[in-house]
Amino acid sequence: MYAVIRRYEGVTDSAEAGRRVDEGFVPVLRRVPGFVAYYWVDAGDGVMVSTSVFEDRSGAEDSIRQAADFVRDNLAPLLPNSPQVTAGPVVAAG
Repeated sequence: MYAVIRRYEGVTDSAEAGRRVDEGFVPVLRRVPGFVAYYWVDAGDGVMVSTSVFEDRSGAEDSIRQAADFVRDNLAPLLPNSPQVTAGPVVAAG
């Protein structure tokens, strides 16, 4: 498995960002080959974190492109700062 974690800071409306992600982005991710799971977390204080899990690196890299496009087209006013993106193989899971 391969995971991608994105940390967004300076989120202006976490509830609206969550709604848009749930209604618009999650369906897109589910169509990416190798999709396993996705989580969008409100960490408070204008910080939101997403975690995407895929069967392989190819699906994860596709999700990075899809996320950038979705944020640009649908979330830019709510997520004014570029995310910190971390990706790599999953070495332990529970």
